[in-house]
Amino acid sequence: MSATETLQAVVIGGGPAGLMAAERLAAAGLQVDLFDAMASVGRKFLLAGKGGLNLTHSEARPRFDSRYHERADAVGRWLDRFDGPALRAWAAALGIDTFVGSSGRVFPTDMKAAPLLRAWLHRLRASGVRLHMRHRWLGWAGQDEGGAPPQPAALRFLTPDGERRVHAGVVVLALGGASWPRLGSDGAWVPLLQARDQAVAPLRAANCGFDLGARRDGVEGAGWSPFFVERFAGQPVKPVVLRVTGPQGEDFARQGEFVITATGIEGSLVYAAAHLIRDTIAARGEAVVHLDLLPARDADWVAREVAHPRGSRSMGSHLKSRLGLEGLKAALLHEVLSKEAHADTAQLARTIKHLPLRLTAARPVAEAISTAGGLRLEGLDEALMLRSLPGVFAAGEMLDWEAPTGGYLLTASMASGWVAGEGAARWLAAAQSSAASR
Repeated sequence: MSATETLQAVVIGGGPAGLMAAERLAAAGLQVDLFDAMASVGRKFLLAGKGGLNLTHSEARPRFDSRYHERADAVGRWLDRFDGPALRAWAAALGIDTFVGSSGRVFPTDMKAAPLLRAWLHRLRASGVRLHMRHRWLGWAGQDEGGAPPQPAALRFLTPDGERRVHAGVVVLALGGASWPRLGSDGAWVPLLQARDQAVAPLRAANCGFDLGARRDGVEGAGWSPFFVERFAGQPVKPVVLRVTGPQGEDFARQGEFVITATGIEGSLVYAAAHLIRDTIAARGEAVVHLDLLPARDADWVAREVAHPRGSRSMGSHLKSRLGLEGLKAALLHEVLSKEAHADTAQLARTIKHLPLRLTAARPVAEAISTAGGLRLEGLDEALMLRSLPGVFAAGEMLDWEAPTGGYLLTASMASGWVAGEGAARWLAAAQSSAASR
């Protein structure tokens, strides 16, 4: 183990929040050293952009802020420093033009993440930011060593060459949540901070899929039928309206699309309601979502068309010709209705407009796009410094907030990095000024 090095500003974590914190620290004229456990930075960022990098959303504030649910006020303060329009301007300064898609989501014109990340890293290196890869943070010197109490600025890292110790003037932690652990966000920081008496809300799956429970209405078995899985797993259901009521009576209703999985459902419409579905399952053991399979038609029209005499035609042919219902949507009706119920035109019509799906479990955290939970914001000040660890700041998904997909998650992550980076720079300047005056 080498002797302890003294560094000015240290950022731990090379995702968007950490990179933004490093950028703001460097802009304040500080020497910044960024450490990450992986072989390169931005791995989750690159994977998220594989199908088209959704940078932010064009939705205006305060509606934009409301997407952060109970943390809307706190995240709104971050967005006051760096919001969606600011993110687009920031990307433009990197030479990355953006456009607003039909859904209001904002993308780079080439839809790719790699060019933006390359330009960003080039600018960071030009500003003097030094990147240290394959450096896994082990906590503080003295932690679990039985020696002197650990100091916030005394950091330990495991490297391919052994342990490395660093004394930092100021520290920004941007270690992510626990989703996609193979890309570096494995939640290993949780016990390290809990050992320093930091309050951490349990990390839970967010923007995740859900498993289907036992079916009702006389249909036996749990989950989808084998035929349904073989025929439709991986296919989208669109357009539909999904409705669910949360554990505190919160009502959600939105039109969109989702995807059938082997065990249940996932996709953008599900992710938008995931916090309510997850919390309802935690409170009640299950969450029942209802689907309107024909959102462009009202219930009376559906009832009339279903009840229209069909002669010798099968019910499947009747639904296809009169209502345009076929394929996956028609199969969903068979999944939740018994043969007798499917033949009951009144019940069939009601189910078309109000098809129930019983969801009993969120998919594992490792499969989720993001996580909820993390460092409780009540333990941090407005600049995102840990109140009981002066000089240690935190940003990104490791904080206790969540957001749906659609650009909201990335925008707030980068905004928190902006706030933490600027806050860390101010704190260090004040600390140095105080030391100089003594």
